[in-house]
Amino acid sequence: MRLSSQLKLRHLEVFVEVARKMSVTQAAERLGMTQPAVTRALRELEAVCDKPLVEKYGRGIRLSPYGEMFRDYAGRSLALTRDGVEMLRGLDAAEGSKVAIGALPTVSATVVPDALARIWEQGGRNRFSVVSGDNQHLLDLLRRGELDVVVGRLPAPKSMVGLDFDPLFREHVTVVVAPDHPLTALSAEALPEALFGTYPVLMPPPASIIRSSVERMFLEQGIQMPLAAIETVSSTFGRQFALAHQAVWIISHGVVRSDLANGALVALPLDTDSTLGPVGLCLRSEHQLSPAAARFCAALKRICT
Repeated sequence: MRLSSQLKLRHLEVFVEVARKMSVTQAAERLGMTQPAVTRALRELEAVCDKPLVEKYGRGIRLSPYGEMFRDYAGRSLALTRDGVEMLRGLDAAEGSKVAIGALPTVSATVVPDALARIWEQGGRNRFSVVSGDNQHLLDLLRRGELDVVVGRLPAPKSMVGLDFDPLFREHVTVVVAPDHPLTALSAEALPEALFGTYPVLMPPPASIIRSSVERMFLEQGIQMPLAAIETVSSTFGRQFALAHQAVWIISHGVVRSDLANGALVALPLDTDSTLGPVGLCLRSEHQLSPAAARFCAALKRICT
């Protein structure tokens, strides 16, 4: 059965209004329809559902058990449709409104700038603020309503209370150095023993999402964690320090994607498959995004597909 050819929005509007008024007459008046038209719409909807939705009750009507079950679904469907229409209608009015975005390092240098550029190219003239920081800080701001959305890696389950996650893509951690670094001359077999001890190491801090993945990766490969390290999430500092001081930089691949592509940095041949994880949108549960924020999320999804 193809619902698209049989079920119409008017059917749902009629059913929801009849369920609200428990009267065909009052529903017809409210909808600006004749009583026969309301009755016909109900019968058509019942035919689509293959269940009786309304039944006689004394001198009036009431919802059948099937109608009671269907009422919430019909109401939510109408509400979502209306919200979608209002969102699209509100896009023009939303020009100039502000969207606050929390961006973890892995997306700050790649998909977030691309999404904002696409919105601008399409004529969007909203005001955007992009806030960086560690994951927990950004999620706290999101819960307080100071951010509309956070873009980054999937947080730990305990950090997702009251939040939803919409995945966009998956990426791994990488270990990078300057192109002339002595470690680039070593084979993959010799690398683990020489990785730490001689050169400075830049590590994600304990509060970062990828830290546990990094620790697990080294444990699986028998590599002891460095006793001394510089912990940072700053891509600007990490890039400069790695290039100037022969540092080993452990970071999400997205942060250094362009550096690897243009040869400014090189990835050491370590197996980082176990660090693969989802990157996506963190949103407040049961919260309706503003039209401008919804436009940003839609642009981001198009960039990532």
